[in-house]
Amino acid sequence: MRKRFVLAVGFCIVAALVSGSATDGRSSGRDDDDRDDGEGYAIGLWGDLPYSATQVVVGVPNLIADMNAQDLRFTVHDGDLKAGSNSPCNDALYTQSLAYFNSLKAPAAFTPGDNDWTDCDRASNGGFSSLERLDHERQIFFSMPFSLGQHRLRQEVQTAPLCLGVSGPVACVENRRWTVRGVTYATLNVPGSCNNLCDTAPDPAEWTARNQANIVWVQETFSEARERRSVAIMFITQANPGWDLSDGTRAPLRDPRTLAETDGQPDGFKDFLSALREEVIAFRRPVAYVHGDSHYFRVDKPFLDSAGRRLENFTRVETFGDNAANGNNDVHWVKVLVDPNSRDVFAFQPQIVAANRVAVPAP
Repeated sequence: MRKRFVLAVGFCIVAALVSGSATDGRSSGRDDDDRDDGEGYAIGLWGDLPYSATQVVVGVPNLIADMNAQDLRFTVHDGDLKAGSNSPCNDALYTQSLAYFNSLKAPAAFTPGDNDWTDCDRASNGGFSSLERLDHERQIFFSMPFSLGQHRLRQEVQTAPLCLGVSGPVACVENRRWTVRGVTYATLNVPGSCNNLCDTAPDPAEWTARNQANIVWVQETFSEARERRSVAIMFITQANPGWDLSDGTRAPLRDPRTLAETDGQPDGFKDFLSALREEVIAFRRPVAYVHGDSHYFRVDKPFLDSAGRRLENFTRVETFGDNAANGNNDVHWVKVLVDPNSRDVFAFQPQIVAANRVAVPAP
């Protein structure tokens, strides 16, 4: 979202990370509903990184090494490949990020964030066309129906031309879905900065198309999960859309019953949240909603129905994010233990990377 970022260092570190890394890997794609063995597994969640030269050279390599030391089925970065200002959206940014993802041993998924496309039109970010940068991300990260990473996971892609690119309608290829052992996962391109309805050069036409595409992807994900008899769903997006009236320093203020934004800012999320709520209630089984954006690790239940009752089957998870003033202080990740046979399916564990501890050094 914010804070300064220096991109011009660290490529030698990235090169070292990916030496001997991701091959094409298509034969090892692992989109599988192999629930017959009944075993649980772990996944890794991270995002809003790196935001500084220190994080490029030290913090993120430490985090990736920590994830690679654990047995993870896959990882997901929930957007923001850099800081929001004073950090160019040049091609080197995406090359660096691709190297990070492909240095991960487990399959690596990604969903775009505002800092890596909607906010690229800021002068301090180089004054790029945000739509052109999104097209570029689609080409770099989403050109195949597979994840990134040293091992690849086959993913279902939203192939209908419902989104917009520079030249007109395009497929929303960044929206992905896969199922592992009875649990369905889906990514959605829902970024911050009002979902591209505010800040520099807002684009209502782009938002209208993509917002409807996201709603369709949510509805289709629930439909597929029911057909597969999935025991749970996890969505991964970037934006913190705001859920209630309690978090004005980190998210839009929103009436939790009507889901209408109350702070006078353009509301790029209400219709999406309304569609999501309807599906969550009808699904009845556990739904986890992962996002970054506001840089505050938490696991809670902020979603209410129209009568003000808490949705017991819904859990919001916000991943760690940058605190540039403290270097690598918040460069950590979240492990999710997934047990399809358990009541809640998901258990969340913050993973404090020992090498990135700042305030209290590791023993």
